[in-house]
Amino acid sequence: MIGTGGRTAPKAIVFATAAAVLTFALLGHEWIPDIAGSGAVLDAAVPWLGLLVPVLAVTAVLLRSPAGAVTMLVPLLAWAYVFGAWWAPRPAAATPGGGLTVVSQNLFAANGSPVATARALLSADADVVAVQEFAGSNRAPVQRILDDAYPYREQLGTVALWSRYPTSDAEPADVGIGWTRGLRTRIAAPGGDVVAYVVHLPSIRPGESAGRDHGLAVLSRQLTGEPAERVLVAGDFNTATTDRNWSGFAPGYRDALSAGGSGPGFTWPSSFPLVRLDHVLVRGGAVDSASVLRTPGPDHRAVRATIGF
Repeated sequence: MIGTGGRTAPKAIVFATAAAVLTFALLGHEWIPDIAGSGAVLDAAVPWLGLLVPVLAVTAVLLRSPAGAVTMLVPLLAWAYVFGAWWAPRPAAATPGGGLTVVSQNLFAANGSPVATARALLSADADVVAVQEFAGSNRAPVQRILDDAYPYREQLGTVALWSRYPTSDAEPADVGIGWTRGLRTRIAAPGGDVVAYVVHLPSIRPGESAGRDHGLAVLSRQLTGEPAERVLVAGDFNTATTDRNWSGFAPGYRDALSAGGSGPGFTWPSSFPLVRLDHVLVRGGAVDSASVLRTPGPDHRAVRATIGF
């Protein structure tokens, strides 16, 4: 009995240590030093760390370490505490007239099916369509189809917006990059003017997050200082909801998918989404509903939201 306990105890200690490390990564990943851009990768992967819990628990059982399996309850509860709210029911806001519906899509510059993408965006029945990577071979067919359906268009650089309602005062929005990948315009919505931004933040890759971080800081200052009361921001932020730079981004704005959606709302890559990089943010309005749409062609899924202003 003593010998058996001596062999079992080290196993339990190993699994308890693994559980502690996993729990810390789930609850405190923002505190782990960002070395050479690794922080962005870790932050994006955090929701998927929960998959390690059953793997470690089964391993503990196979190695005849019941105590080790029990320790996996701690990271399981930590995961549920952090991410369980993604599936919690959210009451819809009651908006007379149905609110303002927006759909946002990164078109993908190498899109091989731009006509199909544009038609899918039309089927979303949105009042406002915001697109990013509006360039290359996708520009002409998408513009032709959306121009036929929407009377108003604003286009600057590689971003564009179509609207059922009059737009005015279009100007570039600074996203911390050397060319225009953001615009700001005013929409004369039925419930009153809404300032709309369409943005495409700098790309991020393993070890290369400084440009994206700078772009987030620049845009955050612009949005925080925006004088309009009712603001809509749509685009590809290249930033996961779990990114350490996201929690403090643009105070006062709400993420539509977090407020009115269900589930994780992952948008990239479109074939099997692993992370949410695309967002619709709102200030001065209530989120009625929000969802993710898969459209043919792009490497991102679209975000659709209805906002009551």
